[in-house]
Amino acid sequence: MRASGAKVGVLALQGPARLHARALAELGAEPVEVRTPAHLVGVDALVIPGGESTTLSLLLDSSGVRGALEDRVADGLPVLGTCAGMIMCAAAVLGGRVDQHSLGIVDIDVRRNAFGRQRDSFEADLDVEGLPGGRFPAVFIRAPVVARVGPGVEVLAGLAEGPVLCRSGAVLVTAFHPELGGDLRLHQSFLERI
Repeated sequence: MRASGAKVGVLALQGPARLHARALAELGAEPVEVRTPAHLVGVDALVIPGGESTTLSLLLDSSGVRGALEDRVADGLPVLGTCAGMIMCAAAVLGGRVDQHSLGIVDIDVRRNAFGRQRDSFEADLDVEGLPGGRFPAVFIRAPVVARVGPGVEVLAGLAEGPVLCRSGAVLVTAFHPELGGDLRLHQSFLERI
């Protein structure tokens, strides 16, 4: 099943925005690069990609996007946050810098770089609750892990270290990079909930 032309913003301040845009377009959505508050107008959903979470936090402020994004999320905008995007969506960031501010749109606490440094990157096949088609190939790069899950948050997949895929209402967050594994099922699942 393909998305019916949903207009999906991809935060393009830093990180693999183009890879997410390519996946969304392949599924029939219309990706829109978001760099300014005006780019959020009219989007049906938003992807916050990976990257470096402290830098992403600072860029949200300097671009003016943070306030507009917070307003849209308060109005129910569906969000997919991957890796640093998960960190940005969390209620609290463990091991973050004092000048790093998350959006607080999912009631989870996350630990940055929970699996180690860049050289400790790895791939794992995950059993994802409610995702048809078998295990999902997940790519972890300096990935966070969920240290606390609040009420109302569903854990959809995890590893021994803790949850790595959670959903809260219209927000889906992953500790890994679904855009790198060549499997579009998570993007498809996100589009189906718009």
